Amino acid sequence: MNKIVAIVGRPNVGKSTLFNRLAKSNQAIVDSYSGVTRDRHYSISDWNGKTFTIIDTGGYVKGGSDSYEKEIDDQVMIAIEECDSVIFVVDVLDGINSSDQEIAKILHKTDKSVFLVVNKVDKNTMIKDSLEFYSLGFEKIYSLSAINGLGTGDFLDELVKDFTHNSELSEIQIPSFAVVGRPNAGKSSFINSLIGEERNIVKDEPGTTRDSIDTRYNKYGFDFNLVDTAGIRKKSKINNDLEFYSVVRSIKSIEKSDVSLLMIDATRSFDSQIKNIFWLAHRRNKGVVILVNKWDLVDKNNISTKDYEKKIKLEIEPFVDVPIIFISTLKKQRIFKALELAIKVYENRSRKIKTSKLNDDLLEIISKNPPPSNKGKFVKIKFCNQLPGYYPQFVFYCNLPKYVKDPYKRFIENKIRNLYDFEGVPITIYFRKK
Repeated sequence: MNKIVAIVGRPNVGKSTLFNRLAKSNQAIVDSYSGVTRDRHYSISDWNGKTFTIIDTGGYVKGGSDSYEKEIDDQVMIAIEECDSVIFVVDVLDGINSSDQEIAKILHKTDKSVFLVVNKVDKNTMIKDSLEFYSLGFEKIYSLSAINGLGTGDFLDELVKDFTHNSELSEIQIPSFAVVGRPNAGKSSFINSLIGEERNIVKDEPGTTRDSIDTRYNKYGFDFNLVDTAGIRKKSKINNDLEFYSVVRSIKSIEKSDVSLLMIDATRSFDSQIKNIFWLAHRRNKGVVILVNKWDLVDKNNISTKDYEKKIKLEIEPFVDVPIIFISTLKKQRIFKALELAIKVYENRSRKIKTSKLNDDLLEIISKNPPPSNKGKFVKIKFCNQLPGYYPQFVFYCNLPKYVKDPYKRFIENKIRNLYDFEGVPITIYFRKK
């Protein structure tokens, strides 16, 4: 599972600049989530072959002492509680102020790894100005410039020192399914219905689940781990940070899973928050099954399952090869069918196509539908094979890989999906020099 790293600090210390630098190290797509207290950014980063998730938590604005203290407590505690490591960013030009000291007090109470980064050290002569930050009580400080990159390499070496290499994947004994979605969509009720006991607290108000709970499920021929996505710690803290907290928990659960069961409330729209969680799973190459819960509450005279499914697929284009099932956790309708679909998607994600069959099937299609010429040059694809890994990746060897554009890659992906069953699974396609 990828480690999760949160970047915290007061406003204008350069957190987002550092985030952008880390995100660019893997040329990752940065997802913006609005509608919370501030926009939040999430991305995959990579350093020395070690991949990790980074979260930019935004700045903290000091108001009255009580509101400031509460905001620090709410937002920093969310970050440190859900992440594996915390990057605490301060500003060498401003020096230490009361905001830095308040954040430091909270970070000293956690058992998570904390990296104190002194930013805006734009030249080596400024390193001595960083020394005052030792008074914040951390064993080591890292002086760097997020804007020009000075010192970031040494810092990243330390950050990922104990992370796992991408190739050092732990052995997966049984599948792991994450139940993800917006708060109050019925995730905990779904798990309770499956296991036949009130393992997870269920209430009408959102945010009642405290932790991401792993439940071993071994019944009726199914054997896997279910991961419930928690909402918020307690009701008093849900107003400002529920969406942020929900997404962080979803990231954590998705990272642990092979397949994400994305649960949506049929009485609500397929909104941006749901789409964000869907693409989080997709970009991490996880299998996806969409569960439309509370279907028993929908007026069937106004919309059919076919119409509702069509609306969902319009929202998730171009990755529409995803199973969608309509369930009711309250009435236990089709919940075991949902498990069958999850198992099927897990098997699809693990499917290996023999190289000889892949070439026999695809090279004939490619010869009849070659990539468009570019500047009078023609791309000739001679060979293809599936790469080893926990999700489907295919590489096509050709003379001019740089001339193969995204539309043709989608064409190839669609042909692979038509020939073999990869429903619910993202596919990665590479073109390389033969």
